[in-house]
Amino acid sequence: MITAEKKKATVDEFKRKPADTGSPEVQIALLDGRIKDLNIHFETNKKDHHSRRGLLKLVSQRKRLLDYLRGANIERYRELVKKLGIRSK
Repeated sequence: MITAEKKKATVDEFKRKPADTGSPEVQIALLDGRIKDLNIHFETNKKDHHSRRGLLKLVSQRKRLLDYLRGANIERYRELVKKLGIRSK
């Protein structure tokens, strides 16, 4: 589970303007943090299939947002992918 401090730090790192919490970059970064936390959870809880379904939903939501950002602004997309270390295409 992501803590309030961790969430605020992520928002501060990826925001585009002072009061930004809804831009695709912030949303993708928050989803990425939750996905990484769930992956750590699955290292110790291999049979937790209910949470695995949630993980798959988070991954597909992140994919949809990344696809949107790629279509809207390719430079912002490339910068975000590089910063997060995902999609090594």
